[in-house]
Amino acid sequence: MSSQLIDKKLQTNMGEQRLQKVLAAAGVDSRRKCEELILNGVVRVNRKVVDKLPAFVDPAKDVITVDGRKIQAAQKVYYLLNKPRGVVCTNRDPQGRKKAIDIIPSAERIFCVGRLDIDTTGIIILTNDSDLANRLTHPKFGLSKTYVVRVKGQIAGEAAGKLKKGIWLAEGKTGRASVKILKRNYKESLIEITIRQGLNRQIRRMLARVGLPVKSLNRTRIGRLNTRGLGVGKFRTLTKAEVAYLKKATIG
Repeated sequence: MSSQLIDKKLQTNMGEQRLQKVLAAAGVDSRRKCEELILNGVVRVNRKVVDKLPAFVDPAKDVITVDGRKIQAAQKVYYLLNKPRGVVCTNRDPQGRKKAIDIIPSAERIFCVGRLDIDTTGIIILTNDSDLANRLTHPKFGLSKTYVVRVKGQIAGEAAGKLKKGIWLAEGKTGRASVKILKRNYKESLIEITIRQGLNRQIRRMLARVGLPVKSLNRTRIGRLNTRGLGVGKFRTLTKAEVAYLKKATIG
């Protein structure tokens, strides 16, 4: 057995964990973003800068700070936000735009599970539970997401058929989608689309490929969660039953 593996086993036995996992569990940000924070040199362990990975810590003994702020074990919190247009789904924005996390006055440091682009409205989950967030965004589980889209022009049956079967994008062919035409005329169409993937700007890119530029895009459902009773810009805490449902839906 290599010395690296032995060291890793010893660290685990001593109660140590990967630093980025500890940061994410404390609600600092997603695990990937926490790795970036470490590499950027803003994380200290017992007053010493840690800027290389892998790095291991014992959260019960070590003093860990990010940008000078001490992290503490956080209570898990779960919110559902109906995101307005013009709001970004990131914890840091150099342009100073309003962030989704700014809308929710949480005592814990939360982050968005996945993203809606700045022009897209609709529901998004915010939490400090990095393990659940990682599962919810993993392609393996494919929790369904439903969008209502207003597009320029009249959608034809051929275009709807292509969307249902999958569209070729740079990453490959998208999975099958459910498509329902809610309204259409020669000026614009209103379409409901349900997908199980989470590619970057996927709905907009799919519709562009069939010649239907998006005028507005609203996510109305994530699995069984929906916008019912939740106005634009409003949020609520997920119920215990809803959290249990999300965890059950993402069990490997």
